[in-house]
Amino acid sequence: MNAIAVYEGADEPVVTEKPRPEPAAGEALVRTLRVGVDGTDHEVIAGGHGGTPDGEDHLVLGHEAVGVIEDPNDTPFDVGDVVVPTVRRPPNGANEYFARGEPDMAPEGKYHERGIVGAHGFMAEYFTSPAEFLVEIPPELAEWGFLVEPLSIAEKAIEHAYASRSAFHWEPESALVLGNGSLGLLTVAILDASFERVYCLGRRERPDPTIDIIESLGATYVNSNETPVSGVPEAHEPMDFVFEATGYAPHAFETIDALAPNGVGALLGVPGDWEFEIDGGRLHREFVLHNKALVGSVNSGYEHFEAAVDSLSGFSETFLDDLVTGVYGLDDFEAAFADDDTTIKTAVEFGAYEER
Repeated sequence: MNAIAVYEGADEPVVTEKPRPEPAAGEALVRTLRVGVDGTDHEVIAGGHGGTPDGEDHLVLGHEAVGVIEDPNDTPFDVGDVVVPTVRRPPNGANEYFARGEPDMAPEGKYHERGIVGAHGFMAEYFTSPAEFLVEIPPELAEWGFLVEPLSIAEKAIEHAYASRSAFHWEPESALVLGNGSLGLLTVAILDASFERVYCLGRRERPDPTIDIIESLGATYVNSNETPVSGVPEAHEPMDFVFEATGYAPHAFETIDALAPNGVGALLGVPGDWEFEIDGGRLHREFVLHNKALVGSVNSGYEHFEAAVDSLSGFSETFLDDLVTGVYGLDDFEAAFADDDTTIKTAVEFGAYEER
């Protein structure tokens, strides 16, 4: 079968041939439909993140996938069921995090991530997976199922933000999303259903398709070239919730100033090392005197995938069409890895969905 992989020492993905996998006991064989491309894929390709499976010189890419069951192999699925795989797998047999159903809370060294570190991904014509790591989705979502994984990341961060405020009565009304990439836009779409006022901060100037999407969702665009994060409370309002999806290290600390009393910020971006000066005493006071909180979040669990399916079901076709700027076959898969101002979300298509 064909697969898209990056080889050690290389900085570009290539199509390579791999044996079609055979499902082991408890695994199903899945025929891949589409696999999304995101910033993590670019980091893996550049060598700044992730790693190949032990004893191999390449990594099959892709962690945002949707496919159909080709061979249930005595799992609970039926041929033709549409499924989305979760990402994390136990590295050397089960451990306590997987046993508890909390792989997303496992520390480094306690997991592999398919298509990222230690295990091949889903960017191939077929893949196998244990049944407990496959989430069934409605057939009508087959076209968009590759968005479930990034949506699940947002669902988890939002859940943990609410959990951090569960000790008291908290009814947030305002939310600010930092970053107008695909994850930021998906998060704006999720928050639109439960927050009265949603803002999204980015660096792009008009005209720009991401700004059009933000405003079509009823949210307010904030140009960071004119209004930095710390200036948002004065220019707009203090925020009950801030969702950081930029990986820009100063934003973690600027979020504290942007929060309203009792507010919470969720940090998802992963910056590189960066030393800069902050007024630690003042920020400490902001935490204590105004009951503010920051939570970090990475990966997601099965229940977050299920929540993501529900959210995806509620999105309009217009929003999804605007968000996904390109779906490419193997013949021109390189276009899916483009990184420019016209690209929002792309995917590689390995096969079409056929109703049974």
